[in-house]
Amino acid sequence: MTEITRSQNDFDQARKLLPGGVNSPVRAFKSVGGTPRFFDHASGAYVWDVDGNQYIDYVGSWGPMILGHAHPDVVKGVQQTAESGMSFGAPCELEIDLAQLVVDLVPSIDVVRFVNSGSEATMSALRLARGFTGRDKFIKFDGGYHGHADGFLVKAGSGAATFGEPDSAGVPADYAKLTLTAPFNDIEAIKKLFAENPGEIACIIVEPVPGNTGVMLLNDNGFLQALRDICDTEGALLIFDEVMCGFRVGLGGAQERFGIMPDLTCLGKVIGGGLPVGAYGGREEIMRQISPDGPVYQAGTLSGNPLAMRAGLETLTRLREPGFYDELERKTTKLVQGLLAGCKTAGVPAVANQVGAMFTIFFTELDAVSSCTDVSSHCDLEFFGRYFNAMLDEGVYLAPSQYEAAFMSAAHSDADIDNTIAAAARALAQL
Repeated sequence: MTEITRSQNDFDQARKLLPGGVNSPVRAFKSVGGTPRFFDHASGAYVWDVDGNQYIDYVGSWGPMILGHAHPDVVKGVQQTAESGMSFGAPCELEIDLAQLVVDLVPSIDVVRFVNSGSEATMSALRLARGFTGRDKFIKFDGGYHGHADGFLVKAGSGAATFGEPDSAGVPADYAKLTLTAPFNDIEAIKKLFAENPGEIACIIVEPVPGNTGVMLLNDNGFLQALRDICDTEGALLIFDEVMCGFRVGLGGAQERFGIMPDLTCLGKVIGGGLPVGAYGGREEIMRQISPDGPVYQAGTLSGNPLAMRAGLETLTRLREPGFYDELERKTTKLVQGLLAGCKTAGVPAVANQVGAMFTIFFTELDAVSSCTDVSSHCDLEFFGRYFNAMLDEGVYLAPSQYEAAFMSAAHSDADIDNTIAAAARALAQL
């Protein structure tokens, strides 16, 4: 058993000061049991807790650390920038540099606005869609998590699903009435919602690669193209929430990978290189509705701060290196196939979903997992909790919820992957 005395003491103290002892619910290990690890430092593919235990990390700060932790060029860039000031509350040239890079890389973005988190990006994009169309209702998908703004916490995934609270307390019923939901991959349900709410739907927001009920795959039925076509016909906007999959499944995100262009795109995680950054952008005629150019208000004291802009620049620049994504996907596929083989050898039923460098292993008798209902009703969540803790004891850090994606980084070596596969085999043998 791993020695975690200091993490336990820290958690006991944190619970006196913070709700649940954490600043984001899934970190509390509620769904997997045990004591959250308090981390002390990280480098490359590894994290170390305050008790000195080392782990191969497949959480990567929930996705941003695509280059690995504490990449020397990113650290150096942030340090150099900090020497000139950490926040101005005024424009700086680094904002222009990162904006140009985002516009160059993301196919649908002509103009971009930086914010401080993915939640801010989605909340602001929804407001913009409503302001642009003059409509109030919007469509999201069951299990789709788009941050914690009130309107999104209806049939939400990720942390909300982990805690069995898909509809958060404190969300006014009138807000929820404006949120229409449909099963992911179900285009007929979308058509029905538009028919029932003529001229009232401002937008559809979708994760083109859902990652907040675990990674979900698109059915081979032209789903994203159908959403694009319906929005065009109905005068609604299509918003891609690429906070998680943006720069993760390809340099231009899911929209480049699948060849479908949204009207607005929300970004986060990788775009900040580990610092708090989000962004939303899209067609110029829509984005020019944002204040001060237009009537849709959105602001942020720390938006575009130089540290975050520099971290993002250093990170995104390195993603353009030839073969970067091919190698990242190769390693992810190797790990996923190895983990599945280990499950088969141990007689543990499991399936995997993978897109690019995002993946989830589901413990289930199903042949495929394609919805949040599949996860909640047909996956062995109790077994996942035991597997998660066994992997911790083996020195592998996975997301502490079956409802979350895992992430590969450029810093993971083939040896790390081999060691992870071997650790999983030992963990499964114990279980």
